[in-house]
Amino acid sequence: MSHRVVITGIGPVTPIGIGAEQFHQAQLAGKSGVRLIKKFDTSKLRCHFAAEIDIDFSQHGLDARELKRMDRYVQITLVAAELARLDSGLSLEQLQGPEVGTLIGTGIGGMETFENQTRVMIERGADRLSPFFIPMMIANMATGHVAMRYGSTGVSSSVVTACSTSTVALHDAYHFLNRGDCQIMIAGGAEASVTPLSIGAFGNMGALSSRNDDPATASRPFTKSRDGFVMGEGAGILILETLEHAQKRGARIYAELLGAGLAADAYHITAPAPEGRGYTTAIQRALKNSKVNTDQVGYANLHGTSTPMNDLAETQGMKAVFGADTKIATSSTKSMTGHLLGAAGAIEAIATVQALATGILPPTINYIDADPECDLDYIPNTPREQQVEYAISNSNAFGGQNAVAVFKRFK
Repeated sequence: MSHRVVITGIGPVTPIGIGAEQFHQAQLAGKSGVRLIKKFDTSKLRCHFAAEIDIDFSQHGLDARELKRMDRYVQITLVAAELARLDSGLSLEQLQGPEVGTLIGTGIGGMETFENQTRVMIERGADRLSPFFIPMMIANMATGHVAMRYGSTGVSSSVVTACSTSTVALHDAYHFLNRGDCQIMIAGGAEASVTPLSIGAFGNMGALSSRNDDPATASRPFTKSRDGFVMGEGAGILILETLEHAQKRGARIYAELLGAGLAADAYHITAPAPEGRGYTTAIQRALKNSKVNTDQVGYANLHGTSTPMNDLAETQGMKAVFGADTKIATSSTKSMTGHLLGAAGAIEAIATVQALATGILPPTINYIDADPECDLDYIPNTPREQQVEYAISNSNAFGGQNAVAVFKRFK
């Protein structure tokens, strides 16, 4: 027996807002979370800005001793998970046991810990390394800590597919629920890589925007003047349940997750495949798996990184699926949050289900100058009241890993 899968709780921790309501209102206001980096010296780096989170962990039940044994990406995951739990109405007792699974991914993992401990090794010697170095850094530890926090002993996994990570996590979580392995899945992704090494390395490869004189408008997807993505940090957790379980407990349901599709470019380590063929395959597969026709889809939350090649390839991939003259409404919420790497797909899925639930589609801010080669309807600068029944959320990644999730408004 297969089971329908619904979203009953969302926990966004983002540079523009923490918690469902704050995040949603920030989208509607077209808020930019990008600013100059203050926590480390950027004078020798090409890029001096990022989209950072302003958070007081003590307000979210994490004490100082606990924090010292976790990398920042795990810390923000725990905040996001608890926000999602509270939003879902699930009690702590309801998350215990083998019917509750955890599946949380990250693109890079504990980068802050890695850099700090490398510095300790070089400056003070190996005998001064923290015994918590490895368990703080490794990529599965967000899943591990969430499972331990709630006593969730069901299926437990993690995903690492760079910037498509948390959309792949939703894909996998859907299948665990659909085939009855669990009744509840705590799923999503997290990233906290605003560090000197990450900003320096991404900058040197030419991936980041260099608009240091105007950080707030640096993330400008699909515009002619786009010059690279903006690094961000964040975590997004969704509570997924089988429809039967959610209805039995009288849960509020945001939307239904109908399925997802994955595809490889098999082309280049960083550049997207020509004409967006990887996007095309992933979207087509997602729609087929979800039994949704192209003319039913009313909104697409695009990957939209603000890099010249990605935005063009994604536009071409969308047109290959929906038609050269498609009028589908699309937007890139990365224009506001920056690129959250492994957390991007989960945060954008949250934005998508909020759009379905409220009938308000988020904008692409900083849409200053149109690119004639990128000619979709990108909902420029202001949100749009438009009720749609079906929506997709696109993600792609270095290595050519594409993932697309399909959602339906729940009635």
